[in-house]
Amino acid sequence: MKTRKLGKHGPDVSAQGLGCMGMSEFYGQGDEKESVATLERALDLGITFWDTSDAYGPHTNEELIGRVLTGRRDAVFLATKFGIVRDPNDPAKRGISGRPEYVRESVEGSLRRLNTDHIDLYYQHRVDTSVPIEETVGAMARLVEEGKVRYLGLSEASAESIRKAAAVHSIAALQSEYSLWTRDPETTGTLAACREHGIALVAYSPLGRGFLTGVITRPDDFAQDDYRRQSPRFMGENFDKNLAIVEKVRRFAADKGCTPGQLALAWVLAKGEDIVPIPGTKRVKYLEENAAADAVVLSADEVAEIDAVFPADAAVGDRYQTSMMAFVNA
Repeated sequence: MKTRKLGKHGPDVSAQGLGCMGMSEFYGQGDEKESVATLERALDLGITFWDTSDAYGPHTNEELIGRVLTGRRDAVFLATKFGIVRDPNDPAKRGISGRPEYVRESVEGSLRRLNTDHIDLYYQHRVDTSVPIEETVGAMARLVEEGKVRYLGLSEASAESIRKAAAVHSIAALQSEYSLWTRDPETTGTLAACREHGIALVAYSPLGRGFLTGVITRPDDFAQDDYRRQSPRFMGENFDKNLAIVEKVRRFAADKGCTPGQLALAWVLAKGEDIVPIPGTKRVKYLEENAAADAVVLSADEVAEIDAVFPADAAVGDRYQTSMMAFVNA
């Protein structure tokens, strides 16, 4: 696996990371044995930039990662997040907190669950607009001073929030959804703000939540407890219209001699050396397919051709339900 620099002043990380969320929640029933096998295989393949959060489970995803990394913590560049507040008594309820005292409380919990004395990259999962971001990032910066955290990141932050945060402390990465069917970082100015401050864009859901792989062809392909059943892009007429995007991906991929998912990942990788996709999977076979995209190289002309077919507004429907879209700091 090739490597990329995480921001202008950051470390080298694997050019593809691994999103671990689905191993514990949201995408149907998990299988811990298969998840562990996937994590082990990721190490074999050199995919050593792992992404989790205290919100996934909640907490159980960090615990899984902590168990797998026991005795080999230094093998992985580990990223986790704080800021989305979950209620164990109401799995559907969400809140946001960027209060300095919550930052402190959260990092201690994550360190314990991850079974480590430091977190390589600590993200604010969502911006709390009720708290000045300078205060939140100031609290995060103190964790760096104490050696509990090495690098700081933001997730789904606006260009304005990025600039305010960077004035307080160096920010290594912005994590935002970015793929062929989610081009928001390009259109909202966040990618430009990242480049202005030497911040890497860590692209989550680079496969369009699995849609761009071509494996999903009807809503019934989702398990009953898969949250995509309530996601606007996967519902009703939106599903059928978005399926047309996948058919175009298939044709490009066939011409390139790769799978649709590999083409989608290659496109993200081709959009800049400062972009690191973190496709999520809980299965070894999909991990291996994703890893092979490292060898798919798109020329500038091919990227331009794909961009012409997939304009920024190609996808139909919001990417989250209304309640979660409210947490995106656009």
